[in-house]
Amino acid sequence: MRIAFYGSSLLSSYWNGAATYYRGILQGLARLGHDIVFYEPDAFDRQAHRDIEPPDWCRVVVYPATTEGLAGVLAEAGAAEAVVKASGVGYGDEALLAGVLAQARPDALTIWWDVDAPATLAEIAAEPAHPVREALPNLDLVLTYGGGEPVVSAYRALGATECLPVYNALDPSTHHPVAPDPRFAADLAFLGNRLPDREARVERFFLEAAGSLPERRFLLGGSGWGDKPCPANIRKLDHVPTAAHNAFNVTPLAVLNISRESMAATGFSPATRVFEAAGAGACLITDAWEGIELFLEPGREVLVARDGRDVAEILGALTPAEARRIGEAALDRVLAGHTYDLRARELDTRLRAALAAKRRELAA
Repeated sequence: MRIAFYGSSLLSSYWNGAATYYRGILQGLARLGHDIVFYEPDAFDRQAHRDIEPPDWCRVVVYPATTEGLAGVLAEAGAAEAVVKASGVGYGDEALLAGVLAQARPDALTIWWDVDAPATLAEIAAEPAHPVREALPNLDLVLTYGGGEPVVSAYRALGATECLPVYNALDPSTHHPVAPDPRFAADLAFLGNRLPDREARVERFFLEAAGSLPERRFLLGGSGWGDKPCPANIRKLDHVPTAAHNAFNVTPLAVLNISRESMAATGFSPATRVFEAAGAGACLITDAWEGIELFLEPGREVLVARDGRDVAEILGALTPAEARRIGEAALDRVLAGHTYDLRARELDTRLRAALAAKRRELAA
């Protein structure tokens, strides 16, 4: 089917952590025969920080972040069989959601794809007239980046006809083992942009661990950390482009995943970096959250920490041989059960069934 997808950016991961998620899922759908057009605004200097050029499996339309630019791309929604509005586009989100519903043809699927469901649901709970709440009865399907049954139940309670988590996964063509790179030499590395509901957890899990292990080397990658006070043994890198993620993950003794506050509280929300690190064969330490065992086995494929003290204790006892063993086990697990091709096949089945059901209903 032809899919019109309105999202933040497919081409750039700059202040856009969903980029590799979009690439993995949509490329998997394209391999299954779907014709995809991705519409992204020219905003937040993302086009100046592209990680990739437009791929051959998807047409990308970059439009001006203006009222006229928005209207121009919304006019194309009527040509699609499935029209997707993702959360967090960053320009005209409310107008985009209303426009998708107005412009989609009657027999097309209308989809809200929430890449930050715990935060969105918290916003909706605090705002009775929230645009997403009002749109839900008119949408055919809600897809989420994760969240498991808590998110599914919450969306259904708000009026969603159907809600389906589509979890992050691995694209082995882009994230895979590589040779170590001296630029990323460290005992523990963390990669993530500085965001309000993540910063306190970075302080707790990463900065406190570094402060208690002054003899060890720590590496902090991601945008926004430049003026953040840190222990002297933390080296900052700023934005790390997608092409460097494999080396960033595989070079240190271990890498750390720190969930955003809302995702940790909800659980069942593995970040992209979980699968990207595992795909590189890295030894991953993650903060504790409910549902981790659905993706990686604690103690064998991933190490789990409740706080910075746990991180420091884990790192202090970790040997290179044990780190390699954990990384190899994690790689085997994600290749067998958590690739974007597998996610895309599951989603393809649901999309085709939903479209067929809608057309039967309209024909009745």
